[in-house]
Parts: sequence; structure tokens; C-alpha cells
Amino acid sequence: MLRKFSHLIVILGLTTVLAHAQRAANSPTEFDMYCSGVVTTKAMPHDTYVISGVESDHRIIYHTGNLVFINKGAKQGVRVGDQFLVSRPESDHDIQTPWIADQASLTTAMGTTYADLGRLRVASVQENTSTAEIVQSCDYIQRGDLLQPFTPRTAPQYKPEAKFDVFAPPSGKPKAMIVSTLRFGVAAATGSIVYVNLGDKQGVQVGSYFRVFRYQDGHPFKVFELPKTAYMAYGFGAAPRAYNGAELPRDILGEGIVLRVGPNAATVMLTDSVREIYIGDVVELE
Repeated sequence: MLRKFSHLIVILGLTTVLAHAQRAANSPTEFDMYCSGVVTTKAMPHDTYVISGVESDHRIIYHTGNLVFINKGAKQGVRVGDQFLVSRPESDHDIQTPWIADQASLTTAMGTTYADLGRLRVASVQENTSTAEIVQSCDYIQRGDLLQPFTPRTAPQYKPEAKFDVFAPPSGKPKAMIVSTLRFGVAAATGSIVYVNLGDKQGVQVGSYFRVFRYQDGHPFKVFELPKTAYMAYGFGAAPRAYNGAELPRDILGEGIVLRVGPNAATVMLTDSVREIYIGDVVELE
């Protein structure tokens, strides 16, 4: 759990700084589209991968501008100029200390998280191997990272700029939950990437919007939330009777646009947030 918070200040700080620049455009940036990751039940091919790279006797990670070696060459149809996307399956090592109830089972149902790491362009081809330059990196690239032929990802258009409605009524459309975030943090804000447990099987598409909210006294958080505070707090008054979350107005926190989808999960970039958003918060399709 401490590791989750160690990244929180940096992640929220950077996303807040970048948020205005991102929203000034009509659509998410290239970095958003190719560095946001995906959660999917579809297995990614493991037959093409990074072997190592230049200075491999002492270098263990690679970034933009570095040369790496891949395990396919002319015999497998690779040509100079071919491009590959780099990814890596990742898991949350702190899942044994869950932030929300049933976090492990929800994560399993969504599928495997694949981090987007960057893009390669082939510079030289041998018979069964090739040398490629890293032309874009989202994170470090290492031995064994998986490669797929590059296919463009179309950025969805933002909806027209409008004042965010903190009193929006329920849409009546499917609901889900923020189950994890990019790099497995627990909190998010404008510009952050989160993963929700609704995907294309449930009608979610790239460009769909999710509204994020929290039920009063809903108790989604195992770590810090105190029960009953929606209607009473010791020494600070109490309502005449107990109220559950369904009886009280929703606490609307923000909204986000879908960048990628898997069968049971969607990658969402938060475009607005009025305060911090946590995994366990509820989302609904707008």
C-alpha cells in the first residue's frame, strides 16, 4: 500500500499540469492513445519480443533513441521501416492488501493488464533477427517485452466544451467501477488513466463517456472510510435516523473518455474531476 502512495503525488501532479494542454485540443494526444495501456481477456501473442539491445553487456533498460534487437528477421518477413508496438503484461503486487472489497476477483474478471511501453522502427534486418530504433517510449523497455505490428489508433473527439454538471441525474445506462489505474495507483485526477470493468461486450466503445460518482455512505473503501458518516459523526451531530446511499444524492466526482476497450474492461482518461477520485468509485455510461 505504501508503494501505491509513493507514486501518487508525482502522478497527480503531472496529470494536473498536463490536463489543460490536453483539453485545449479537440481529441486526446498521441501520447494518450499509445501510452494508456489496456486490460483484456484476449491473450497477446508472445512469439515476437525484444531480445536485448546495444551495450547489452551492461545495459538492462532502453528508451527513445536506443537500438534494440528483436527475434524476427528477413526470414520471417520483417523489412527495414517496419514498426512495432511494445507492451508488457503487468500485475498489481499489492493486491494482497486490497483497497476495495473483491479487488482481486474483479481484476481477474477484467483480464490481463498490458502496459504500453513504446514503438520501434526497424533499422537493419538480418536473417532471423533485426535491429530496431525506439522512436517513442512511454516507459523503459527491457528484454522479453512483447511486440505487435504497429496499427494506428484513432483518437476519439472530445464532446463539446461545457460546464461539468455536478448535479447530473442518473443516465439509466450500465454502471461499473474503477477497479485499477495506470501503474496500479489508488487515486486519480484530471488527465489520469483509469480502468473500469465494462467493455465492448457491454456496449462500450472508444469515444464513450463515463460519469464518475460515489454513493454517500456506500463503503467501497476498505482502507480509510468510516461507516455512518453520511448521517452521523460522533460529537458533530446526527440525523434522526440512518440513511443509506440509495436515499441520498450522489456525489458526482468527474467524467472521462474511453481510449481503448477490451471484452470486459475499458481504458478511460479522466477529462474532468472536482477532487480526488479513488478506485472503488462508481461509473456510469453517459
